[in-house]
Amino acid sequence: MAGTDEQTNIAQAIQEVSDRAQLLVREEIELAKAEITEKVTKLVRGAVIAGAAGFFALGALLLILHGLSWLAWWAIPFPGDTQYFWGFFTVAAVLLVLGAIAGFLAARAFKAGSPPAPQMAIQEAKLIRETVQSDHPERTV
Repeated sequence: MAGTDEQTNIAQAIQEVSDRAQLLVREEIELAKAEITEKVTKLVRGAVIAGAAGFFALGALLLILHGLSWLAWWAIPFPGDTQYFWGFFTVAAVLLVLGAIAGFLAARAFKAGSPPAPQMAIQEAKLIRETVQSDHPERTV
């Protein structure tokens, strides 16, 4: 009878370890979901605020560019007094150069960036793996 009780205890212990491992995996998945959700929420909030700021800045920029175009026509001695378009072409050329520089810098920034990753969940999973694989799990914590 003692052998049967031992086998039952071992089976219960194995079932308990399996249940706890499943619980750990579920908790790690929930932690990763929470981390990603938090990061995405912050990114969306930032994007909305940046969109509003961009809208107002664009309106101001259009007025500034219009004024600069008239200033370029007035300041640079173009042939003929009524050829206003040269001021607008001058400002457009400057904007194209600035746009090319900004595009180059943006491409470099996108290449250097990485997608958001659940760093805390990954670190916790590594600690759990070390604990499970260790000969002395009590020393890994």
